[in-house]
Amino acid sequence: MPVLDDVLARARARGARVVFPEMSEPRVAEAARRLESEGLCAPVTLGAVTDAHVAALVAARGLKESLARRLLAKPLYRAAAMVAAGEADAMVAGADSPTRRVIEAASIAIGLTEGVSAPSSFFLMVFPDGREFLFADCAVNVDPDADALAGIARASAVSGAALLGAARVALLSFSTGTSGAGDSVDKVRAAAEATGFLGPVQSDAALNAAIAAKKGLGNGDANVLVFPSLDAGNIAYKLCQELAGAQAIGPMLQGFARPVCDLSRGATVADIVASTAVAAALA
Repeated sequence: MPVLDDVLARARARGARVVFPEMSEPRVAEAARRLESEGLCAPVTLGAVTDAHVAALVAARGLKESLARRLLAKPLYRAAAMVAAGEADAMVAGADSPTRRVIEAASIAIGLTEGVSAPSSFFLMVFPDGREFLFADCAVNVDPDADALAGIARASAVSGAALLGAARVALLSFSTGTSGAGDSVDKVRAAAEATGFLGPVQSDAALNAAIAAKKGLGNGDANVLVFPSLDAGNIAYKLCQELAGAQAIGPMLQGFARPVCDLSRGATVADIVASTAVAAALA
């Protein structure tokens, strides 16, 4: 089953409660109406600050109650606290907020899953010929070191398995195996060794069985592509959109204890619906 069909089916089956802290934004409001009418999720709007929200922030970070209440006056923090308090299953924001603000709120209120040291992101890439991939990290980490890159790869493997059924992870580089050297290659090699995933590997060897065989590394069937830097990942996904007509769904934040979606501020209503469906399916 194509991944988007599977995502929609899972979202309808789960009926996840998704909180939208930017419901006053017309695109978000329209997307929420569509999501509810199509049975993809149960949209949740922000209410008044409650003791449960305060308790969630105090428990998560040991904040003083007075500071917690000041933070909860901000919609992003209140939405994240609603997820932490069990009043919502996922949070979708970013249409009118910078990525760093969404991450700050989710980090403080929701927190990271065990074993993850930093949040990262992925795009679900769907190509016109039916091929489906996860691209990471294309939105958050500018120049991750080897440890951070290993963390991105591990989180992406979890996301890939959840969405694609199986995660075949490749850590990409301008060099395959031991054919090249340099700081970037060394970083990717260290991350690959730490995780056991394929890498360093060039994109063609990661995706083409004949080239993989010629270069003696992997099977050429990767479906989770981990880029060495934000430069590489962001450029790659936008090129795929513009030159290949790929649909880029996300960015979805990963590494948090509950699903969090950071929308592009240029997201269309259709983009918001698709991204929210992914978050609901993962909830």
